Amino acid sequence: MQIVDAMLVARLLFLLTLANGTPVIVKKVLRDALAYPIDGGLAFVDGEPLFGRSKTIRGVICSIVVTTLAAPLVGVGFATGAVVAAVAMIGDLISSFLKRRLKIQPSGMALGLDQIPESLLPAIAAACTLPVTVWDVVAVTTIFFAGELILSRILFALKVRDRPY
Repeated sequence: MQIVDAMLVARLLFLLTLANGTPVIVKKVLRDALAYPIDGGLAFVDGEPLFGRSKTIRGVICSIVVTTLAAPLVGVGFATGAVVAAVAMIGDLISSFLKRRLKIQPSGMALGLDQIPESLLPAIAAACTLPVTVWDVVAVTTIFFAGELILSRILFALKVRDRPY
């Protein structure tokens, strides 16, 4: 009996990397063009931005489109790509919302809070189209957590990211 489906985990990690990386790449390429904050600049009751100016409509749309279109490259359907990307973006927005409440600057690091919602939630949501087990979710979240820390430093060194984590 196989506890973790390595191919399924690899597919989900590919989709998560695209979903979470696309907004970073698009920001580097387009800079401020079409970068409308998803919160419209609104502040929460604490006076802090709802999400912050780095969370843009452009980033969310590009993430969902790219991940959806790329999903068949790893043998999963468009619907799986769309679900993973959309829920990854929801997880990222939850993280940003909580970081603003904790007074952490946009793009500032909050270990765990930056990695877990945007990997755990989509891994769970993927179960609506894939045979994802609890162990697959644990593997995806753990590998994404470590991989994102490493990849972030590489992207910073390549001047793709503004700050390393």
